[in-house]
Amino acid sequence: MTSTLLFYILIFILIANFLWDSFVNALNAKHFNDIIPSELNGIYNDEEYSKSQKYKLVNYKFSLITSLFSITITLLFFLFDGFAFVDEIAKNSTSNTILVTLIFFGIILFGSNLLSLPFSYYKTFVIEEQFGFNKTTLKTFIFDKLKGWIIMIVVGGGLLALITVFYEKTAHLFWLYAWALITIISLFITFFYSRFIVPIFNKQTVLEEGELKVAIESFAVKTGFKLNNVYVIDGSKRSTKANAYFSGFGSQKRITLYDTLIKDLETDEVVAVLAHEIGHYKEKHVIYNLVLSTISMGFTLFILSLLVGSSMLSEALGVASTSFHIGLIAFSILYSPISEITGLFMNSLSRKFEYEADNFAKNNFGAEPLITSLKKLSKNSLSNLTPHPFYVKMNYSHPTLFQRIKNLKK
Repeated sequence: MTSTLLFYILIFILIANFLWDSFVNALNAKHFNDIIPSELNGIYNDEEYSKSQKYKLVNYKFSLITSLFSITITLLFFLFDGFAFVDEIAKNSTSNTILVTLIFFGIILFGSNLLSLPFSYYKTFVIEEQFGFNKTTLKTFIFDKLKGWIIMIVVGGGLLALITVFYEKTAHLFWLYAWALITIISLFITFFYSRFIVPIFNKQTVLEEGELKVAIESFAVKTGFKLNNVYVIDGSKRSTKANAYFSGFGSQKRITLYDTLIKDLETDEVVAVLAHEIGHYKEKHVIYNLVLSTISMGFTLFILSLLVGSSMLSEALGVASTSFHIGLIAFSILYSPISEITGLFMNSLSRKFEYEADNFAKNNFGAEPLITSLKKLSKNSLSNLTPHPFYVKMNYSHPTLFQRIKNLKK
């Protein structure tokens, strides 16, 4: 295989991915007006259903525009040797290979963020505002972006620098050291996500004393779930949409409820949602996900170690000398079809875990409060009640509302 052939293979993969995603999204859009299953009747009145249809259509069109813009910029970058141009800037800035890698990816990622900024702004302040979801102020929007960039520079830059050092010092064995490093970071995030990362963006407070806290603590005792505290996050700072999540395990396990969830649901419905989250812990889903993602990462890094040193990868992107950072770019594109397959598997497994967590809540608290809470949350977020089954398989980490209610009523 020549570098020219590899270049066209990379272009083919990029275009094929874009066309495939566009096809799946269009297939889903054709089913926006499907008849709502009888199990879901009454969630929307006529006015609300019309609003949800408009929301889906606006988001579909916006997604099509953003993806078309993205693929156009990417192809132009390939066709006009954009990677070689940025590589030259990085190499002219320093002779240190680690700094070259950091400068190269810094320019690529920062440029990508700047190009996507207008779309992010429009999504937040036009689309979400139009449908009554947005609560984000311009100040919060700007500071979120700045914080994200700082985290990307500190954490992402530090990780990339260490992986580059591993590659230079150990050649093809670098994947083992990189795997160990990423695993340690993943464990840290799993344990301490709510304690150290969430506070960067949101305020968390302990759930105040009252009926809800008593009900939650009572359920935790009943199911043998040791619960130090339930935390409330100020989700209303950015959106009216509601959520809840479980994080960590062992002494660091934590249930977090959005303040919007507490506002939108009755006490028994909030406890039902929390029962679902406890179900994830009881069924050891956090551990399973961590183990599987670790194995997947190890496999990916191993394949990377076999290919990244090839001069052909660099030459395919217009760079004469073999470069680790150029190899990473080419490999990420070559590997994307495999990522698509592993993503399908992980989504399927995630949907299975959601059923198991629902069943735990049903068996330990009852199905009806969870059903009514799911209906309210779907209504309040104007969610799609009739997604195409194939779109669900490709993109959904959760079963559809219809599938969940059907399972809960068994």
